[in-house]
Amino acid sequence: MLFAQPSLAEDFVNTGYFGDVAIKGYDPVAYFTQNEAVEGSAKYSHRWLGATWHFASAENRDLFIKEPAKYAPQYGGYCADGVSLGTVTTNIDPKAWRIIEGKLYINYDPGAADGFAKSPTKVVNSKKHWSDVQHTLVSEKLHTDWRNNNAR
Repeated sequence: MLFAQPSLAEDFVNTGYFGDVAIKGYDPVAYFTQNEAVEGSAKYSHRWLGATWHFASAENRDLFIKEPAKYAPQYGGYCADGVSLGTVTTNIDPKAWRIIEGKLYINYDPGAADGFAKSPTKVVNSKKHWSDVQHTLVSEKLHTDWRNNNAR
């Protein structure tokens, strides 16, 4: 019911605490095409799901535009290990990533990325907990909006 509201869908892309840039400006396509974390550039950007995504090249940007779900990190770029535990971890390290079964997972730190990749139950648990985490994100957004509107 709440998820039908477009403004709330934006909150499922992790843009950190400041700004609106997804995965701290790293190029989501480069994880797949270069097998490494590569910083993107505002010069090659694209808006998707209420966030700005940066890319290292126009070619990567265009690949993303054609198939964003193929390249975007799972769980909106929130820490996949945190999601596997049913929690929201906004602070991520774009260099702490893994591709598992063709999906990109970004984590809080390299240790979390290693643990996530080595434990098949983490992927299963993250899929199971994502709905609860989304409810948490919506609840936090509504609470923050209510608090900000009443502070005026």
